[in-house]
Amino acid sequence: MLRLSLALAALLAIALPSAASAASPQSFKGEYTVSFLGLSIAKSTFSSHYENGAYAIEGSVTAAGLAKLFDDTRGTISSKGTISGKKMVPQAFRADYTSGKKASTVDIRFADGAVTSTQVVPAPGKRDPKSWVPIGAGDLVSVLDPMAATVIHADSLDQVCGRTVKFYDGEMRADLSLTYASKGTISVPGYKGDTITCRMGFEPVAGYRKGRKALNYLKNRSRMMVTFAPLGQTGVYAPIRATVGTQIGTLTISARRFEAIQ
Repeated sequence: MLRLSLALAALLAIALPSAASAASPQSFKGEYTVSFLGLSIAKSTFSSHYENGAYAIEGSVTAAGLAKLFDDTRGTISSKGTISGKKMVPQAFRADYTSGKKASTVDIRFADGAVTSTQVVPAPGKRDPKSWVPIGAGDLVSVLDPMAATVIHADSLDQVCGRTVKFYDGEMRADLSLTYASKGTISVPGYKGDTITCRMGFEPVAGYRKGRKALNYLKNRSRMMVTFAPLGQTGVYAPIRATVGTQIGTLTISARRFEAIQ
């Protein structure tokens, strides 16, 4: 559960890249709390900087609350790339996690929107070809890394939903679909104003084991909702809150701070 929460926090962290329309360097900061059944289990802080059409993001995620008693997981995440038109074009993504004495790394490199290399340490075990859905060459073209997967460039709140994002985390390729759910308002330190909520669908494409219960639940039964808010007048809309239904309860990720700092 904690690993899932950290992964989802990383997804939401892309709230922080600046907009391509900015005329001068801009920086953003976000702080998130991850809770399960009302109990805090993780915290994350991310900062990003945009200048001359390039973005760079750095963040940290740590276990918190009761979860820290059972699994003292912590990690650092970074992503960089460019913004072309209204599209994120990643160049590199890296995540380093430690859990007790165990350490793991995911390093993904891109060129022209396609994955050129993936390094996972420790290396995954041997896959059973009868149950494993392999990744084909065409699956890794025009994809986004975990930190670039949920930023939306749109002309207005009304145009945020109604799209599908290709997502690759170093092992699995999946599609994330966003459909309109509702409009609302929110107030957190750094932002007070209108929001739009999209229902998020999950469709595994490749790089996963057939029949995996957790994936089947996310695909067929989970109710996943993501609320977006604008980053100023930049045309970037970023997640400020999300809820994900799991087999044993609801996971909630919410911003404690959501602001431009430059």
